[in-house]
Amino acid sequence: MRKFILKRLIISVGILIMVSFIIYVLMRCLPTSYLETVARQKSMQPGSKSFEEWMQQLSATYGMDKGIIPGFITWAGRAIKGDFGDSWKWTVPVVEKFKDSVWISFVMGGIAFVLELVIAIPLGVIAATKQYSKTDYVITVIALAGISLPTFFFASLLKLLFSVKLGWFELNGLVGRNYAQLSAMGKIGDKAWHLVLPIVTLVVISVGALMRYTRTNMLEVLNADYIRTARAKGLSESKVIYHHAFRNTLIPLVTIIGGSLPGLFAGALITETLYSIPGIGFVSYQSMVAGDIPFSMFYLTFLAILTLLGNLISDILYAVVDPRVRIA
Repeated sequence: MRKFILKRLIISVGILIMVSFIIYVLMRCLPTSYLETVARQKSMQPGSKSFEEWMQQLSATYGMDKGIIPGFITWAGRAIKGDFGDSWKWTVPVVEKFKDSVWISFVMGGIAFVLELVIAIPLGVIAATKQYSKTDYVITVIALAGISLPTFFFASLLKLLFSVKLGWFELNGLVGRNYAQLSAMGKIGDKAWHLVLPIVTLVVISVGALMRYTRTNMLEVLNADYIRTARAKGLSESKVIYHHAFRNTLIPLVTIIGGSLPGLFAGALITETLYSIPGIGFVSYQSMVAGDIPFSMFYLTFLAILTLLGNLISDILYAVVDPRVRIA
């Protein structure tokens, strides 16, 4: 196992370097950037330098005047030390802005992920064990509805019903108008109340796919020969399902669980933007729209690292869930 993990880590480092280089090239090839916006604004000031002079100065300041390969090497050298530069839009170090926003996304994504597992896996198992029954049809319809609903439409529907019509929640933001006057517990409760609708949106949109995936794998396992053998031995149906069948159903599910790691930290970009939640997804969207190359580079590289780490965790979980899997 140690050799396998070490080998995968070395391969992951190579993949990360390639992905980072591709991201860097794409960022450098953008038709416009925040530098041009700033240079244009400064050149319009009375007695200021020309647009071209400002572009040369700003490009030299942020290392954009070098070639792609020398520029990437310079950026990678700083990134290894944890220095991703200053954000052009937020005017603070990239890592500092990331720390301020990532935990909101992690808490929101973590709660949504736990609820997704608690809801989707049991319902998927129930639908499989009661195939073609009314219960199966109801669960299937709910799953298909969740898969089919666009995030922006469902979020807008929730806001219209619970914010505009009923007035239970505010339309946007993470805190209320009287947040500064609340006690410590009151502030926590206020933030939690503002996260209810975003979490509901994330759960409903994502639960359907996992539910269908669980049902499909459970049906495949229930039709296996060893399940018929277990029933022929006289084992109870609950033991056959939850001891023999469900354990083997978990094997393909670990891929989804491991692959969900990027989502916990990376933020739900669309959901956070619709609800104006200042998480990493919302901040990254604002940065990309503004042409903030340093923050965009950091965010995309961060996603690549999480994806590679999620794949490694999935491979390790295979051996944990299924004793038959041995990594040589």
